[in-house]
Amino acid sequence: MSISRDRETIKENLQKKGFNLKDGGDHWRFIYYSKDGKKTAVHTKISRGTKYKMLRDNLLAQMAKQCKLVKSDFKDLIDCPLSRDVYEKKLEEQSIAI
Repeated sequence: MSISRDRETIKENLQKKGFNLKDGGDHWRFIYYSKDGKKTAVHTKISRGTKYKMLRDNLLAQMAKQCKLVKSDFKDLIDCPLSRDVYEKKLEEQSIAI
């Protein structure tokens, strides 16, 4: 099943889930900070180019991998049913330091 999402919505929802936004010129760069405020190695980015208002399946799959999630979990992260607590638990299960 192919999915696509609005990049502005993704940007807003990643920030709600603990990703800090850094303006990197032609990309928005996101670094995940744990609920304890610790910077992690988890990061992703979104192109700011005007031709990419909707991010397609292949880009979402890349972002999911960068966020250490399967695509369906990433979809839940950006659509908000996946809570920050559950996300951190998934990272811990993969032995990712948070």
